[in-house]
Amino acid sequence: MATPVHEPVEGTAQPPRSRRALVAGSVGNFIEWYEFGVYGYFATIIAANFFTPDGGSDVEALVKTYASFALAFFFRPVGAAVFGRVGDRMGRRPTLILVICLMTGATTLIGLLPTYATLGAAAPWLLTFLRILQGLSAGGEFGGAVSIMTEFAPPGRRGLYGAWQSFTVALGLLAGAGIAALLASLLTESELNGWGWRLPFLLTLPLGLAALWLRLRLEETPSFRRARSRTPDEQGSPRPVPSAAAPARETARAIALGAGRLMGWSAAGYTFLVVMPSYLQSTLDATFQQALIATVLANLGFAASIIPAGALSDRIGRRTVMVAGAVLVAVLAFPLLNLLQDAAASTAAKGLAVFAAGAVVGLMAGPGPAMLAEMFPTRVRYTGLGLAYSLSNAVFSGCAGLIITEAVQRTGDIDIPAYYVVATCAVSTFALLTLRGDDHRRALRD
Repeated sequence: MATPVHEPVEGTAQPPRSRRALVAGSVGNFIEWYEFGVYGYFATIIAANFFTPDGGSDVEALVKTYASFALAFFFRPVGAAVFGRVGDRMGRRPTLILVICLMTGATTLIGLLPTYATLGAAAPWLLTFLRILQGLSAGGEFGGAVSIMTEFAPPGRRGLYGAWQSFTVALGLLAGAGIAALLASLLTESELNGWGWRLPFLLTLPLGLAALWLRLRLEETPSFRRARSRTPDEQGSPRPVPSAAAPARETARAIALGAGRLMGWSAAGYTFLVVMPSYLQSTLDATFQQALIATVLANLGFAASIIPAGALSDRIGRRTVMVAGAVLVAVLAFPLLNLLQDAAASTAAKGLAVFAAGAVVGLMAGPGPAMLAEMFPTRVRYTGLGLAYSLSNAVFSGCAGLIITEAVQRTGDIDIPAYYVVATCAVSTFALLTLRGDDHRRALRD
């Protein structure tokens, strides 16, 4: 049976409610990516403080730091499954409140954690445990945030509303880079390495409290309320018809396909936006300040293209915009990296190159959240899109730093980041081509 174009119920959500949902969904995502950005930008300092035993090399410490980074990502699917299940049964609002509390607490504690020099071998283990808690909370954040954004979105604007999820990724990473750059300019190297790196993590506490206040004022989505009204409960609500339940096999297939469609975005986004500072420092001998400036420019390009890409996908379709982004990233990966490696290239040319790299990643990130939301019915949307996103990020984002650093060390090939990005974007392109051209015009499935 054909799906109707634009469900009328979506349009009944009043603009103030939609805007509140947009802000409440975005703020937690901002905090999540702010912290992940800070951890990536301070990777070399964290390595020296937590992962360098007596006699250990700097490269060994950095690899261990990224292993802890990757471990947190591998707990994202667990968080997506656990919190997604709760969110699909109990509601988006209470689940997102629980998630922001866990995320804020774990990140704040990292800023208070004793280092290896103070606590010994227990320090890296405690850091890793807190990273696991962050991974669990981050896994529960995406599915709920995108669900409320897209389920509250007015007709014809799902791509634009969903794009705010990706936009706050850029804002979070930019905020992390900005704080890191500010501290690097205000503090001496010894101060930054000794205690200055803690300040960005401690800043999460007031941000988290503000996010909690916003989410306490959030209403439940119309889509969830409609689905809940057809679910049996203590009050004896009617039992749903059998065809309303999404078969497990269909959901698992959609999760795998969604992860494939996001593969290029995950890999390219983390390679260009988070891993780049450590790569520039450890491989191309850039200073900490130079690496941060390059990363800020890449994130500015990323932020500049996300909202326009999401809005454009509401007009011409998710498939067209996202395929264009994946292809452009693959085409530009080697020229970008070669330009950064060229000592004769001007600073302006390098800056423009990393800005452009971020912008083409934004073409995938803008329509991505809405594309995922459209793949799942309401009953499993929180779980399904959360798992697809977290699985893709666990494998292709969380492992990016570890894979690139280890591969460059073992092979001596400084083009490894480009190989990684091209391979993942090629696979992602084929998966994106399976999208229907009119998905953006169809109503979300209840």
